[in-house]
Amino acid sequence: MRRAGISGDFLGDYPRLLAEVSTTGRLPRRDELDAFRSLGERAAEDGHKLREVVTLFVGETRALWGTLPGVMRAAGPAERARTGDAILAALEGAIGALGDGHEQARRLAVRQEEAERREFVDDLLHGRSDLGRLAERAQRFGLRLSHTHTVAVAEGYEVYDDVHPTVRRIERELVARFGDRDALLTTKDGRLVCIAASGDDRAVLDAFALLAERPGPGYVSARRVALGREHTGPSGVVSSYEEAVEALHVADRLGLPTVKLTASELLVFPVLLRDRSAIADLVNTVLGPLAGARGGAEPLVQTLMACSQSGYVNAEAARRLGVGVRTLTYRLARIRTFTGYDPADALQRYTLETAAMGARLLGWPQHEL
Repeated sequence: MRRAGISGDFLGDYPRLLAEVSTTGRLPRRDELDAFRSLGERAAEDGHKLREVVTLFVGETRALWGTLPGVMRAAGPAERARTGDAILAALEGAIGALGDGHEQARRLAVRQEEAERREFVDDLLHGRSDLGRLAERAQRFGLRLSHTHTVAVAEGYEVYDDVHPTVRRIERELVARFGDRDALLTTKDGRLVCIAASGDDRAVLDAFALLAERPGPGYVSARRVALGREHTGPSGVVSSYEEAVEALHVADRLGLPTVKLTASELLVFPVLLRDRSAIADLVNTVLGPLAGARGGAEPLVQTLMACSQSGYVNAEAARRLGVGVRTLTYRLARIRTFTGYDPADALQRYTLETAAMGARLLGWPQHEL
């Protein structure tokens, strides 16, 4: 017997129970309900939806109703009503137990899948595991690692995890818009990570960045979103992820106001840090004299950064700093006096900017170089 695409084997002893209930009026016993819970679990494990199981049991009840001994022997309307009520109570109990078992099995399956995905993401983003095995596992989560991928990483004002409402919201939106595109959304170290195929699927990353920045009322916006560069293969995913995370670190150290940024825009900074001793020497040589200014070097380094970010429009730089234009002009004059470099001269301004960015990357003047 099959109804709604599911085998009649999942009925278990339900027909026998209906026959007995129709004559005795009793409720299902605990052992019988436990058996139905087990059937619900098995149905879920075999991939059947709860709706299919319920349809099977309701259909069986309708099919057997007129042949049940209690219904056939009912003497009048009152007795038929009592019998019908007992049968429906048995059906209600059976469906409730089936639902409990089905839900329990689904919860276990979801937890298992989340654990497997977490293990896969950790192996992928740390470059661990055999590449062939990694590519095989990736297909389960919608990724084809032989393709070119880009990784986007969002950092929020709160820690992101797999059950965070904002994460669930973004995941629902991406699935609704893009379905089974070559992409994976996950969390890592408190950040939200989106791995997507490059090229035509760049729309996935653009949508991810927009949703992270503006997820909607009641959800937590991302503080910053960074995109790594395109790379091919499993190791390419690792490289793109590391570039995106490093871009977040650099943006924090530089105090960049930009919410969305790309690793390609910040490539100069890893170059600067590649020779740490050289950049430290530059900072000490060019900006070191600012330590002798009243109030120390920090306000003057902030001034250089604000001028650079505002394109040397004094009114905008002053606004960013929260000071008047006259104060800004005074600070620029102090920088020229202490360092000997003039921000109005293009070459000397470049030296000052490079030194100021190096200072931010190295944490100077808060930390000794």
